[in-house]
Amino acid sequence: MRPGGNRGWLLRLVIAFSFAQGAVSMARPAVSYRALALGADERAIGVIAGVYALLPLFAAVPLGRRTDHGRCAPLLPVGVVLISGGCALSGVAGSLGTMALWSGVMGLGHLCFVIGSQSLVARQSAPHEQDRNFGHFTIGAALGQLVGPVAAGALIGGADMAGSSALALLVAGATAAVAFTSLWRIEHRRTASTSRADKSDRVPVRGILRTRGVPAGIFISLAVLSATDILTAYLPVVGEHRGIAPSVIGLLLSLRAAATIACRLVLTPLLRLLGRTLLLTVTCLLAALLCGGIALPVPVWALALLLVALGFCLGVGQPLSMTTVVQAAPDDARSTALALRLTGNRLGQVAAPAAAGLIAGVAGVAAPFVMLGVLLLVSSGVALRSPREPEEPEEPDPAVGPEAGGEGRTGEGRAVRRRLGRGVPLRRKGDI
Repeated sequence: MRPGGNRGWLLRLVIAFSFAQGAVSMARPAVSYRALALGADERAIGVIAGVYALLPLFAAVPLGRRTDHGRCAPLLPVGVVLISGGCALSGVAGSLGTMALWSGVMGLGHLCFVIGSQSLVARQSAPHEQDRNFGHFTIGAALGQLVGPVAAGALIGGADMAGSSALALLVAGATAAVAFTSLWRIEHRRTASTSRADKSDRVPVRGILRTRGVPAGIFISLAVLSATDILTAYLPVVGEHRGIAPSVIGLLLSLRAAATIACRLVLTPLLRLLGRTLLLTVTCLLAALLCGGIALPVPVWALALLLVALGFCLGVGQPLSMTTVVQAAPDDARSTALALRLTGNRLGQVAAPAAAGLIAGVAGVAAPFVMLGVLLLVSSGVALRSPREPEEPEEPDPAVGPEAGGEGRTGEGRAVRRRLGRGVPLRRKGDI
């Protein structure tokens, strides 16, 4: 199956990602509430949130190397098993240490699923479709982030905070398991067979990181994901200090996710209007200002408006940073480059919550959002200096495209033979 063909696989991947991400998004605030019920303070919450990213930090590049030289699909069920198990076992854990451990297992499962699925999108999409397909793919994450916090907020509450948060974690484990139903025939056999390259030809990690565009994509992704992660982990703490009920906090987090979905649905016209570089720069700058606004003691309705605007701005960074990294990286190291991007994400998820915990312990629970504002402000400068995206190619003529059955990505072999048979002079490659 050629890249850019039948996109049924993409729909199934979005559905599976919705359930997997929904489970994680339900579990993350539930872990925070259960830890609070077990006696954790702001620093302990930061440590537990950081451990979620610690195990994946060391596994990302080896998994990316394996995917560059093999199939992507096997990582998906492995990820679902680890997410489901990590959620459920966090719910029955009786100490902060074991909660941190199972939170790390959950993070490792999420990493496996994301590396496999992002590599599938990169491998099975034509270059001019990657912005769109990555945007559609990340709708699955946003759907999970929309439903997960609402479900957690509905289940958590009352006098027995420890018991209700444990129930939410068990439900999250069952939700992750539903993702299995959409993982059938998700990887095209021909695409998988052509992905196997000689392992001796591996591009060094240092060489990938030196490729222009890769560091920019990694840093932007780190900043945007850190903002999303700290919002998920620390908004419950803000709610506790400001007297906002868990159900309202869950609704606020879901409003943020809904705005992210809306952003990704209109991503293609936004790209046509502004281009990738300017769109990344403007949205990161606006997100920095909005994070600073969350630190202010505003009423709930104003906080909701801030989170909706912030969710829309943060919706741009993830899919476009994926495309930036994929198109900048060597062809036979795309999964490794995506894994390096995820390693940067995990570094941010380890360092940002830990730093947020320290800052919150010293300067108050609103201070981490100021830190996020600074990080996003720097990322807007990085986006402005990133390489300009290539012009979008013209739509291929169906008579000479892959539908004609020609060789390669554009069917040029058969098109050439048809022109020669009709006596039509060949154009130069640059004219096609």
